[in-house]
Amino acid sequence: MVAPTQAVTLEPQQISTLLTEFASTRHDINNALSLISAAAELIRMNPDTLPRMLPTMNDQPAKIGVSMQKFMSILEANLGAARARVS
Repeated sequence: MVAPTQAVTLEPQQISTLLTEFASTRHDINNALSLISAAAELIRMNPDTLPRMLPTMNDQPAKIGVSMQKFMSILEANLGAARARVS
């Protein structure tokens, strides 16, 4: 993200939206991490559960990425920030 070059003023509603989205993102990430931890513990206790738990574990990083991308898009929109261009 490229920072704005001018000062940014946020309206109370924008701040509220950002806080709500941040809480939702934090919840989504904590949920995904909990699923990874629970699956790992089940596999540790009973290795036969690996084939059933592995897809759950493998899906979580992508879900975290989607949550972060959504939050970053909202944050960038509210801050007037631009995405850094990769050359």
